Amino acid sequence: MSSVFELGVIGGGNMAWGIISAAVGRRLFPGSAVLLAEPQPDRRQLFSERLGVVAIDDNRRVLAECRRIMLAIKPQQFDDVAAGLRDQLTDNHMLCSIIAGMSTQQIAAAFPGVAVRVVRVMPNTPIQLGAGIAGICAGEHATAEDLACVRRIFEAGGAAVVLDDEELMDAVTAVSGSGPAYFYYFVEAIVAGGVACGLSEEDALKLATHTCLGAARMMLETGESPAKLRHQVTSKGGTTQAALECMEQSNIPTCIMEAVQAAFRRGRELGS
Repeated sequence: MSSVFELGVIGGGNMAWGIISAAVGRRLFPGSAVLLAEPQPDRRQLFSERLGVVAIDDNRRVLAECRRIMLAIKPQQFDDVAAGLRDQLTDNHMLCSIIAGMSTQQIAAAFPGVAVRVVRVMPNTPIQLGAGIAGICAGEHATAEDLACVRRIFEAGGAAVVLDDEELMDAVTAVSGSGPAYFYYFVEAIVAGGVACGLSEEDALKLATHTCLGAARMMLETGESPAKLRHQVTSKGGTTQAALECMEQSNIPTCIMEAVQAAFRRGRELGS
């Protein structure tokens, strides 16, 4: 199968927008090399006008014209989408799935009689800014080339971690998939604390947001552990030590760890 398209995409939601815009922005391929199937006319228009994507409302045409297809749909949409493609999918196609909670085995089972090449990805929302992180794992029949292709696409939107064991994808979801919400929640609390101390909400939010951004960059760019960087900020008997002791007395570290584990367990439940 030959194709003028580098990538076919089924589903034009926010995550698809982030992935495609990052890849196009990093010049991995031009927007005109992406064929997108999306039922909503306003979304098709957005992708077409802003990114130069060829946007249509026909999933079957995506399979007919593309070898690499990204499934960027909701879990509850998968059965209907798969039913419409079942007689068309071949082992010449590679499916890259960002469907939350759905394993490569579950996707492959929807296409009996085909050695379906599936690569599963768990991205997070900052990919929309080129600052995301994605967990990636290959299904049984996916090739090294399939994995490398998917990795290039998602590294255009930030960074990627390739896992050998798909069982760990629920852990990825718990740490980085849901992770942005944890940070937003933490920032909300910091802002509330700043306001309680007399700051305006606007100033407190600006201070907290840039502090989180700077702290993340310190970890990434220095390569130092978060524990070491924390100790560098914490003076004996100082303000930071007072704050950290309060958090420890309230069992905040344990609470955060248990929250991650709760997300992990829920991911397992949804995927079963």
